[in-house]
Amino acid sequence: MRPALVLAALLALSPAPAALAQAAAAPAAAPPPYATTKVADNVYVFRMLGHQSMFVVTPDGVIATDPIGFVNKKGGEIFLSEIRKVTSAPVRYVVYSHHHYDHIAGGKPFKDAGATFVAHRNAHRHLAALQNPEIVMPDQVLDDASTLELGGTRLDLRFVGRNHSDNTLVMHLPKERIIFTVDWLPIQAVLFRDLPDGFIPEWFDGLDRVLAMDWDRMIPGHPGPGGRLGTKDDVRALKGYMTDVSDAARQLAAEGKCLNDEAMAAVRLPKYEGWGAYSMFLARNVERFCEYWGRGY
Repeated sequence: MRPALVLAALLALSPAPAALAQAAAAPAAAPPPYATTKVADNVYVFRMLGHQSMFVVTPDGVIATDPIGFVNKKGGEIFLSEIRKVTSAPVRYVVYSHHHYDHIAGGKPFKDAGATFVAHRNAHRHLAALQNPEIVMPDQVLDDASTLELGGTRLDLRFVGRNHSDNTLVMHLPKERIIFTVDWLPIQAVLFRDLPDGFIPEWFDGLDRVLAMDWDRMIPGHPGPGGRLGTKDDVRALKGYMTDVSDAARQLAAEGKCLNDEAMAAVRLPKYEGWGAYSMFLARNVERFCEYWGRGY
């Protein structure tokens, strides 16, 4: 066969260049808007877009956390329907991690189904002042610690001090060695914006208290890299990051540069460049610590 005919035959058998280019450019499939994942015999993670909640199934009912309804107005209904796929047992308790709306605005379907809502006393105080009709008010409150026991499962609720809010709870399943806590312990990600509603230096004290607790895995309020759960090494890494940001801001304050936007934006911490939201929020994190070191608040 002549070379020209051989080339033509090979081209006929090969994918068209346009098809190859289209295949190469095809984006990866987006994750579904919500999903439920089993992480222990009786413990599940519900994800709605970039927010996560935990629910615990027992023979006597379900303990659910953070009814997400801010990113999707039907989030609470979807969350409840996902629980129903696992068990027909009633949801006995809904526990708020803290009072911020993006995590708790979907509670009405759970309340209508008869659940008792639990939160820190300060969460109740904030919600009572805000009077948002879409937010279910807590029925029970705690100060430093409390325990829910249901169907042979124990869930300890602990307040470890002010951090991302003045009412954030750490929910600890001692038998399963799992904790659930939201927003103040991101996994390999810098902190949100300028740490709104955040308390420095008490945040550091809370990190030490969580590290002293007995647990192996952490369910975060926002998915970690690849959707993985957190570990104590992640908490230690966050403490290292916050220390480095604090040191950089303290130096800026000593130089009188904490009112200089360009100086704060120029801070670089290469060790954390691979962390989520690094380029988006690092400068805002520095600004918050500059407020502390430069102006005392």
